[in-house]
Amino acid sequence: MISILIVVGLISVAIFMSPKNPTVDNSTPVNSVDNVSIVNGQQIIELNAKGGYQPRKSVAKAGLSTTIRFNTRGTFDCSSSVRIPSLNISKFLPQTGSTDIDIGVQSAGIFKGSCGMGMYPFEIDFQN
Repeated sequence: MISILIVVGLISVAIFMSPKNPTVDNSTPVNSVDNVSIVNGQQIIELNAKGGYQPRKSVAKAGLSTTIRFNTRGTFDCSSSVRIPSLNISKFLPQTGSTDIDIGVQSAGIFKGSCGMGMYPFEIDFQN
């Protein structure tokens, strides 16, 4: 009986002390990550490719020349192959390194891509 009380107490403390779920606290969206920068007038969106693409959703500025930089580090899975159907782009990424893909100037809207098999999607919300 004492063991059960101790376990229940520990679980209660763990729940009480754990950080709030970001989906409950509306001050920060779940996929809010600062992975977009502008260097010499060129917008660069950095995505990490391993077990999918992180962040899965990005927000960028429409109307700027844009490059997506895929960073790999020991990537052997499907995310080492990138497809961007709207631009007819299909590219294999190195197991480790950075690969830039120029996607030109995008209009406002959702831009989508995925791994070669379509299992790991990513999207960029281009906003004015």
